[in-house]
Amino acid sequence: MPLRAIAYASEAIPGLSMDPVDDLARAAARFNFEAGVTGVLLYDGHRFLQYIEGPEDSINVVYSRILGARSHCELLELGRGRVSGRFFPYWSMRLLWTDPADIRSVARGNWSGLSRGGALRQLGQVVAPHLA
Repeated sequence: MPLRAIAYASEAIPGLSMDPVDDLARAAARFNFEAGVTGVLLYDGHRFLQYIEGPEDSINVVYSRILGARSHCELLELGRGRVSGRFFPYWSMRLLWTDPADIRSVARGNWSGLSRGGALRQLGQVVAPHLA
C-alpha cells in the first residue's frame, strides 16, 4: 500500500497555553493510531510545524481534521506527496517543544518531493535529540 505524507506550518491562536496543546497531541495520537498515521508535531509556543505519514485515505481524514482545528490559523502546506517509507514509524503523534529557529529552519527547507534529503533531513536533525 503506497504511503503519503503532508507537512504544514501554522500559527497558534493567540493565548493558546501548554495544557490544551498537550491535550490536542494526545487526542491526535489516539486518532492517528487507529488510522495508521504516524508523525511529529513541533511547537515553539507560537507556531506549529507538523509532518504526518500513512495510507492515503487515512492521511486525507487526518488532514481534514487538522484543517478544521480551531487551535491554529494561517496554515501553509509545505509539502505533500508519496513517500517510500515512514520517517516516524513508532510515533502515532509526538509533540516536541522546540525553539522558533528550528521551526523556521525546517519550514524554509526544500519540501519538494518529500525526499529524505532536504527538509525531512532537517526535521530529523531537530527530532534526533528527542529519540534517546
